[in-house]
Amino acid sequence: MPLNTQTIVHLRLHHLGVTTANTDAMADWYRTVLGMTIVHQTASANPGQQGAPSIKSTWMTNDEANHRIALVEIPGLEADTERSHHRRVQHFAFEYDTLGDLLGTYLRLKEGGIVPVLCTDAGLQTAFYYQDPDGNTVEINVDNFGNPLTSSEYIRTSPEFAANPMGAYVDPDKLVAAYAEGTSAWDLHTKARAGEFAPDVPYDPRVMM
Repeated sequence: MPLNTQTIVHLRLHHLGVTTANTDAMADWYRTVLGMTIVHQTASANPGQQGAPSIKSTWMTNDEANHRIALVEIPGLEADTERSHHRRVQHFAFEYDTLGDLLGTYLRLKEGGIVPVLCTDAGLQTAFYYQDPDGNTVEINVDNFGNPLTSSEYIRTSPEFAANPMGAYVDPDKLVAAYAEGTSAWDLHTKARAGEFAPDVPYDPRVMM
């Protein structure tokens, strides 16, 4: 069979690789927040090859993939206190099927002392942003339209999104309260966009930098 060398083959994002100085704390966090389980873990640092440093690695997944996150522990890594001035991956995201799943997860994590640093209704999605033990920003969200084709069209054509991609900040506790009263997911979205669930103390968007 001839090989396709002319057209782009559209592939899916498979996993993320994250360097760290503490795989155990990171693995615990991703287990708690995203339901990740460890598929494989080196018990101790493996000798480096061809001049590479010794590393300890953990492979984790929360679905049918062999792994979705690879944690790579490299000795001597330090926190980047000037990360906002450096090129990097700014955040990565995971999507829930329903708003109820997102809000239920928020309450579960809050009970364990894990709270988001910023929450927003960005039009196409409702998104809560967290920081892992190393300060990486992890987004969990739900598609407000329940349809990726519709939300994609919203990104492409909405003047509202073009003017304000971050959307309307929301207080997750206010969302939870309205959801508990029986407000539908779509009505929650429209009310959020109207500012009805705005936080009493505005978020500082610099936390995302």
